[in-house]
Amino acid sequence: MPVYHRLGEIPSKRHKVFRKPSGELYAEELMGNMGFVGPSSLLYHVERPTAVRAVHTVKEIHWNPAPCEPLRHRHFRTKQLTTPGDAILDRIPLLFNNDVSMSFVRPADEVSQFYRNAQGDEIVYVSGGRGRLESPFGSIEFSEGDYIVIPRGILHRYRFTSEERTLLIIESAGYVRPPKRYRNEYGQLIESSPYSERDMRCPENLETHDEKGEFRLIVKKANSLTEMMLAYHPFDVIGWDGYYYPWAMNIHNFEPRVGRFHLPPPTHQMFEGDGFVVCSFCPRPYDFDPEAVPAPYNHSNVMSDEVLYYANSEFMSRKGIEYGSITLHPDGLAHGPQPGRTEASIGQKETNELAVMMDTFRGLYVSQEACGVEDKNYYLSWLDT
Repeated sequence: MPVYHRLGEIPSKRHKVFRKPSGELYAEELMGNMGFVGPSSLLYHVERPTAVRAVHTVKEIHWNPAPCEPLRHRHFRTKQLTTPGDAILDRIPLLFNNDVSMSFVRPADEVSQFYRNAQGDEIVYVSGGRGRLESPFGSIEFSEGDYIVIPRGILHRYRFTSEERTLLIIESAGYVRPPKRYRNEYGQLIESSPYSERDMRCPENLETHDEKGEFRLIVKKANSLTEMMLAYHPFDVIGWDGYYYPWAMNIHNFEPRVGRFHLPPPTHQMFEGDGFVVCSFCPRPYDFDPEAVPAPYNHSNVMSDEVLYYANSEFMSRKGIEYGSITLHPDGLAHGPQPGRTEASIGQKETNELAVMMDTFRGLYVSQEACGVEDKNYYLSWLDT
């Protein structure tokens, strides 16, 4: 859905002769999804983006579900995942189905490898740290609380400028976009949307690298990671324009809605994908009627699994969670505030909670790695004590 954007030098018409100062043609590349009818951008490379010196398989990706266990509410503590790893190769799988997955990584290095996810869009939530996402489209500065949306097939790398580096990655088999109800028939975000185009940060500072050599690119496709040795630096774009590029928006730029009485979770929706939605729970005033109950009512997620990543240690209806906790409330069970939380919310003026919610419309598998950091007694936390 991003708005039209352009950087660098481009010719006056598409597919028109466009030459380097040397007289050679720039190499034109159309990048977009859905063949030739989806969102796309047109890039102009100094050298051919098709020049590859060698390829080989790095590894197969196996997301192994944990053995079948009794249906229950679950709690995973990502703070216990303390081992730093490669930002691309060492992502830890947590939850997944055929539509969407959630993984976690604490990058060990300041600069990641060049990477292209050719099997899904990525929403990367920066839970800790700051740095710069670099791509042929330019760069995007990021910091804690940022969502970075990287559409499928876009080559990029991370350059961190802080020692703290914590990323939560949501990978979508479909195209990630703002919810349809936030947009008018022309695609513009409407006045009642909780964010606007001004909040969306596009690539800037296009740098053109004209370098020949061997540049290692990791490509993810068909649950396999392939190494490609490129003959030219991949950031050799002299200019581009279009609607298909990485972009970012901070969770604190989401404008929460408040009602006289409690508003349901779709009020907090940030993105939609095929088979799932992502919501942002942000600091906000509570419901303003004197007799309002700010804590959410008990509900059963029929045909939906609810996942919450707690981006700080506060949440109005939860106890026993911490910064970095992930809770899974699956279809088939009712859930709601834990004992005492509803009564305690009455009369309160505001909440400082911060959380990322992913609701899926098909059931999620729990990975074996997630089971290793599970609070096994979480499902008992609704008992009166």
